[in-house]
Amino acid sequence: MRQLLLIVSLLPWLAAGPAVALEAPQGPVLLTVTGHIAHTNAGDEAHFDREMLLALPQRVTTTQTPWHDETVTFSGPLGRALLDAVGAEGEMLRITALNDYAASVPVQDLMEHDVILAMFMNGEPLRVRDQGPLFVIYPFDEHPHLLTEGVMARSVWQVNRIDVRRD
Repeated sequence: MRQLLLIVSLLPWLAAGPAVALEAPQGPVLLTVTGHIAHTNAGDEAHFDREMLLALPQRVTTTQTPWHDETVTFSGPLGRALLDAVGAEGEMLRITALNDYAASVPVQDLMEHDVILAMFMNGEPLRVRDQGPLFVIYPFDEHPHLLTEGVMARSVWQVNRIDVRRD
């Protein structure tokens, strides 16, 4: 039975075939993903422009946050969709902002919750002055237990780099 479970769990990997490169971004790069990834488009990195990020599976999250006075609607690609796109092979992410603030985020967070890389707030594109271009948003209202200091520290805004780590 164990062997059957192992074979079934490996089928998606076997069916995927060899690693493929991502298409190169056509516009300005908003996000660079590095580390333990299988799919790249700039040396050993994966670069994403706005259109590439918008092409990933999206989600809308309406939630209250500690950084806003009212309930806000965010939208953007699911974090796990980004990890799938780059073929991430790690347990931890180091998410870094434009100002070099960085937080360690367990990959499990993105797999268990609908964490997004918000690109829009209330339908408007997030600008750098509004915590953009990318803002890690957890579904706090759907999962109130996530509203802790530790998880809030993982809600990095002005994201421009993600490093996939195995530690």
